[in-house]
Amino acid sequence: MKTSVATAYSTGTRLFHACLALAVISQLISSQFMQVPREGRSGNWVFEVHEYSGLFAGVMALGLWLVIITRIGGTDIGRLLPWFSADRRAAFWADTKAHWTIVRAFHLPQYRQASPFAAAIHGLGLLLITAMAATGTLYWLGNIAGSQDGLVIWLAINLHGLMANLVWAYLIGHAGMALIHHFTGGQSLRVMWATSPTTSSKEPSK
Repeated sequence: MKTSVATAYSTGTRLFHACLALAVISQLISSQFMQVPREGRSGNWVFEVHEYSGLFAGVMALGLWLVIITRIGGTDIGRLLPWFSADRRAAFWADTKAHWTIVRAFHLPQYRQASPFAAAIHGLGLLLITAMAATGTLYWLGNIAGSQDGLVIWLAINLHGLMANLVWAYLIGHAGMALIHHFTGGQSLRVMWATSPTTSSKEPSK
């Protein structure tokens, strides 16, 4: 017999998460085809798509942080960023060891919405994407101000490029785990991408 399991994600969380995910995907795809402006050469239209989708990603990241800080339900910011609390760090490391023990035995960890390990990884991913958007925005502002050759802008764009590989890894891992949860009965993609709080059907444990 199936029962309905309510999810704790607010509408704001879902909308900002969905928009941020689409913006990041646009960023990564456009980065493979864009022509970056150089001395004597302008950027192509794909570069403009990359720029504006990056600015949009920055706004969505800030919006998601605001929702996380102010929302009542869902994962609180302390679990997303457990590094400043001894108790939360201990819970994270204990959950990480539990996950590793299960994986080492060639089993999949059971989906748990309250997992300290999963929450911390989500928090690190959001920090990474926020930093990507911030460095890209700084580079964009430098171009507008005509100071793109300055040291700060040079550091920003080089950090931006280095973090891009981490974003690729995070996106692949994040999407991969979502698919695993979907096909193993953890949480369906329909529930993950819904734009309003909903319920998911799940077999009760026996």
